Amino acid sequence: MNFLKTTVLLATLTGLLVALGYYFGGVEMAYVGFAVGALLNFVSYWFSDKIVLRMYHARQVTQYESPQLYGIVEKLARKAQLPMPKVYIIPTDTPNAFATGRNPSHASVAATEGIMRLLGAEELEGVMAHELAHVKHRDILTCTIAATLGGAISMLARVFMYGGSGRDRNKSGGGIIALAVMILAPLAAMLIQMAISRSREYAADAAGARICGKPTALASALNRLEMGVQNAPMEMGDPATSSLFIVNPFKVGFMARLFSTHPPMEERIRRLRGMRGER
Repeated sequence: MNFLKTTVLLATLTGLLVALGYYFGGVEMAYVGFAVGALLNFVSYWFSDKIVLRMYHARQVTQYESPQLYGIVEKLARKAQLPMPKVYIIPTDTPNAFATGRNPSHASVAATEGIMRLLGAEELEGVMAHELAHVKHRDILTCTIAATLGGAISMLARVFMYGGSGRDRNKSGGGIIALAVMILAPLAAMLIQMAISRSREYAADAAGARICGKPTALASALNRLEMGVQNAPMEMGDPATSSLFIVNPFKVGFMARLFSTHPPMEERIRRLRGMRGER
């Protein structure tokens, strides 16, 4: 059911890109919109993991270089019946983690130096189980494509508004309609991306808690990570990638929090603590 829901949402994003091209340039620009969407999907599928790891200066480590982190990931991968992913460390004090890769056979997990200093062993285990749940469900590819398409929609809306042909711009009220499209299309893309990311975060929390068998440890980790990020927000990278992390690593204002790609932390913690009796 979650796969079907996500597929529909991604198809809607692609359709929005095509519709935006059609409104501003007719059938020819609709084809352009579709081609852009297809190209971005292709690039995201094959290269998104390398791009995001390089963006955050992530360094691959072995079991000898980081025995605790590597050992945790290795144990959890066996429990989840997943191939052993590559393990990376990100050189920042911001406590956080993410997973990336197009499928379980080409997956990587990354943890920051800050998270390994902040969390205890059981809490870190809960976090890495959450990330492996994303790998198992192939969420990372889905969220990356959604983020890429959403960014393309926002960019093309601005391009078409100021430089496109605008079939209806010479008609009465055409300028107002074009302005409305420029504002509403990116907003719709953001809401769709938010829906995809939030639903996958809840699912990864639940699945990660079952993989490690310690839902309260993951709940405790999430609580500490939120406070840790507030004290040391991420200064490198791109906010467009925030949905990849277990908690939003960037400093955000009220509006950004309202439209966050992550579910409310209080609700995530409440659901995890409600799993306490599960085995």
